Amino acid sequence: MRQNEGTRETTLPWAMQMKAVASDEPGHLVQTLTGAILGCGGWVLCRGANDTGTITMLFEFERQACIDIYSVLIGAGLELSQAGHMRFTELCQCTRNHKRGCGGEIASIDLEVKTFPAEMAGSRVAPGTA
Repeated sequence: MRQNEGTRETTLPWAMQMKAVASDEPGHLVQTLTGAILGCGGWVLCRGANDTGTITMLFEFERQACIDIYSVLIGAGLELSQAGHMRFTELCQCTRNHKRGCGGEIASIDLEVKTFPAEMAGSRVAPGTA
């Protein structure tokens, strides 16, 4: 919790956990996401990929950049879960409606992405063809 200067009001930053899938090589996707987040003024606090193709990334950004961050995640090829889309929409709408009071606040996202690189996707049976 953080106390605003000159007031007794305390606020909780937006801290969100999100899941997504992507059809890209894990190493390439980590580089793409890192560059995109940094390009929007965000901070990547930690990132990594494991042998199963799962990427984890913890990053933060000022709320005024939420639409840019949302856009670059989708532009990088992530398919966010329904809950992730709903939470991001809520963040963007809340920020827009309270721009003066919260644009500089920090939002945090703990992201987990399951990747299915092209060679793996090609070996899977397409829905409805089995």
